Amino acid sequence: MPYKERNIEKQYFTIGEVAAQFKVAESLVRFWETEFDELRPRRSKKGNRLYTPQDIEVFRTIYHLVKERGYTIPGARDMLKQKGPQLKEKIDVVQSLEKVRAFLLSLKKEVEAAGKAEPDAAE
Repeated sequence: MPYKERNIEKQYFTIGEVAAQFKVAESLVRFWETEFDELRPRRSKKGNRLYTPQDIEVFRTIYHLVKERGYTIPGARDMLKQKGPQLKEKIDVVQSLEKVRAFLLSLKKEVEAAGKAEPDAAE
Protein backbone atom coordinates (compact mmCIF):
# COMPACT_ATOMS: atom_id res chain seq x y z
CA MET A 1 0.00 0.00 0.00
CA PRO A 2 1.56 3.36 -0.99
CA TYR A 3 2.32 5.95 1.63
CA LYS A 4 -0.08 8.87 1.62
CA GLU A 5 1.08 12.18 2.95
CA ARG A 6 -1.37 13.96 5.16
CA ASN A 7 -1.57 17.67 5.76
CA ILE A 8 -0.83 18.17 9.41
CA GLU A 9 -2.75 21.05 10.88
CA LYS A 10 -2.20 22.39 14.34
CA GLN A 11 -4.96 21.64 16.79
CA TYR A 12 -3.95 24.25 19.36
CA PHE A 13 -2.34 27.67 19.17
CA THR A 14 -0.72 29.68 21.95
CA ILE A 15 -1.83 33.17 22.89
CA GLY A 16 1.32 34.57 21.25
CA GLU A 17 0.52 32.87 17.96
CA VAL A 18 -3.05 34.20 18.00
CA ALA A 19 -1.87 37.72 18.84
CA ALA A 20 0.73 37.62 16.07
CA GLN A 21 -1.81 36.36 13.54
CA PHE A 22 -4.04 39.39 14.16
CA LYS A 23 -1.20 41.84 14.94
CA VAL A 24 -2.59 42.70 18.37
CA ALA A 25 -1.15 42.58 21.87
CA GLU A 26 -1.53 39.45 23.98
CA SER A 27 -3.21 41.56 26.65
CA LEU A 28 -6.02 42.38 24.19
CA VAL A 29 -6.62 38.67 23.59
CA ARG A 30 -6.82 38.09 27.36
CA PHE A 31 -9.12 41.10 27.79
CA TRP A 32 -11.52 39.89 25.11
CA GLU A 33 -11.67 36.52 26.87
CA THR A 34 -13.13 38.27 29.89
CA GLU A 35 -15.57 40.32 27.80
CA PHE A 36 -16.92 37.65 25.44
CA ASP A 37 -18.38 34.38 26.73
CA GLU A 38 -17.93 32.78 23.30
CA LEU A 39 -14.15 32.99 23.58
CA ARG A 40 -13.06 30.31 26.06
CA PRO A 41 -9.74 28.63 25.22
CA ARG A 42 -8.62 25.43 26.89
CA ARG A 43 -5.81 25.48 29.40
CA SER A 44 -2.76 23.26 29.57
CA LYS A 45 -1.61 21.65 32.80
CA LYS A 46 0.68 24.66 33.28
CA GLY A 47 -2.24 27.04 32.83
CA ASN A 48 -1.26 28.25 29.36
CA ARG A 49 -4.11 29.15 27.03
CA LEU A 50 -4.59 26.81 24.07
CA TYR A 51 -6.75 28.14 21.24
CA THR A 52 -8.48 25.79 18.83
CA PRO A 53 -9.22 26.78 15.21
CA GLN A 54 -12.84 27.32 16.32
CA ASP A 55 -11.64 29.74 19.02
CA ILE A 56 -9.64 31.60 16.38
CA GLU A 57 -12.74 31.90 14.18
CA VAL A 58 -14.64 33.41 17.12
CA PHE A 59 -11.72 35.77 17.73
CA ARG A 60 -11.70 36.69 14.02
CA THR A 61 -15.40 37.60 14.24
CA ILE A 62 -14.82 39.72 17.34
CA TYR A 63 -11.80 41.37 15.72
CA HIS A 64 -13.84 42.17 12.61
CA LEU A 65 -16.63 43.75 14.64
CA VAL A 66 -14.49 45.76 17.05
CA LYS A 67 -11.42 46.71 15.02
CA GLU A 68 -12.67 46.78 11.43
CA ARG A 69 -16.32 47.78 11.79
CA GLY A 70 -15.85 50.01 14.85
CA TYR A 71 -18.37 48.39 17.19
CA THR A 72 -18.09 48.95 20.92
CA ILE A 73 -17.51 45.87 23.04
CA PRO A 74 -21.14 45.76 24.29
CA GLY A 75 -22.34 46.29 20.72
CA ALA A 76 -20.13 43.49 19.41
CA ARG A 77 -21.32 41.22 22.23
CA ASP A 78 -24.97 41.88 21.30
CA MET A 79 -24.27 41.35 17.61
CA LEU A 80 -22.59 37.99 18.32
CA LYS A 81 -25.56 36.82 20.38
CA GLN A 82 -28.12 37.93 17.77
CA LYS A 83 -26.43 37.05 14.49
CA GLY A 84 -23.50 34.76 15.27
CA PRO A 85 -23.65 32.22 12.39
CA GLN A 86 -24.91 34.75 9.83
CA LEU A 87 -22.15 37.14 10.80
CA LYS A 88 -19.46 34.50 10.28
CA GLU A 89 -20.72 33.83 6.75
CA LYS A 90 -20.64 37.54 5.92
CA ILE A 91 -17.11 37.87 7.25
CA ASP A 92 -16.01 34.87 5.18
CA VAL A 93 -17.47 36.50 2.05
CA VAL A 94 -15.75 39.81 2.82
CA GLN A 95 -12.40 38.06 3.32
CA SER A 96 -12.81 36.15 0.04
CA LEU A 97 -13.60 39.37 -1.80
CA GLU A 98 -10.56 41.07 -0.26
CA LYS A 99 -8.35 38.23 -1.51
CA VAL A 100 -9.84 38.52 -5.01
CA ARG A 101 -9.31 42.28 -4.96
CA ALA A 102 -5.68 41.90 -3.91
CA PHE A 103 -5.13 39.36 -6.68
CA LEU A 104 -6.72 41.63 -9.29
CA LEU A 105 -4.63 44.61 -8.16
CA SER A 106 -1.43 42.57 -8.42
CA LEU A 107 -2.51 41.36 -11.86
CA LYS A 108 -3.17 44.96 -12.92
CA LYS A 109 0.33 45.99 -11.80
CA GLU A 110 1.87 43.12 -13.75
CA VAL A 111 -0.04 44.07 -16.90
CA GLU A 112 0.96 47.73 -16.54
CA ALA A 113 4.59 46.75 -15.99
CA ALA A 114 4.52 44.48 -19.04
CA GLY A 115 2.98 47.29 -21.11
CA LYS A 116 5.73 49.72 -20.13
CA ALA A 117 8.44 47.17 -20.85
CA GLU A 118 7.30 46.67 -24.48
CA PRO A 119 6.46 50.12 -25.93
CA ASP A 120 7.43 49.09 -29.51
CA ALA A 121 4.90 46.24 -29.58
CA ALA A 122 1.97 48.68 -29.71
CA GLU A 123 3.25 50.33 -32.94
